[in-house]
Amino acid sequence: MKINNSKRLAFHLKKLANIYMRAKSVVIDAGYGPEIDWQEEIDFSNITESNFLRESGWVIMSCGMREQVVRQKFPHISAAFFNWEGAQKIVINKKRCITEAMFHFGHEGKINAIVHIATHVFDNGFESVRQGIEVGGVDYIMTLPYMGPATSYHFAKNVGLPVAKPDRHLTRISEAAGYSSAQAMCADIAEITGDKIPVIDIVFWRFATLDRDYLYYFSS
Repeated sequence: MKINNSKRLAFHLKKLANIYMRAKSVVIDAGYGPEIDWQEEIDFSNITESNFLRESGWVIMSCGMREQVVRQKFPHISAAFFNWEGAQKIVINKKRCITEAMFHFGHEGKINAIVHIATHVFDNGFESVRQGIEVGGVDYIMTLPYMGPATSYHFAKNVGLPVAKPDRHLTRISEAAGYSSAQAMCADIAEITGDKIPVIDIVFWRFATLDRDYLYYFSS
């Protein structure tokens, strides 16, 4: 008896959703439940200027760097930028911010990019920037300093937009699962499980960091 394409697709999606739920259990058991909860609770409609600045700093620092290194240095960078109190304070004190931040993290390009984004928010007003992202999404974010193809999606996810970031882990997983993009894969799983796309993203990403053979589960 032949199985039609719709049934094949339904079977494949169910299998993928099951893999996701098992991966989620592994991630939670490893102690990363709060990370999932944090991503679940983020809502772009409630994003504040302080949250916006903090996440821009985090993703800029994270670009091309190991998470452990960023976590170690980020409290010092946050202190250098007045714990992301507001764009105005950063702009008024930008020389001091840059000097102190560079003492802890010697990447001039990234530190300057953080200041440039704060300046963009200060010059345009946070509400205007928020509306720009609401309308333009990732395309608007990519106009900001240091926000390339992957980093812009990382930032969008971290401020509550329904996107998955196309980093190397998610790209490899989606390809192994037969998808052309991480976004398409996570969207399908979201429809079945009810979890948000960014939550599915962070579960798979964290799972990939915990199990070096993570691709086996998607290609077997």
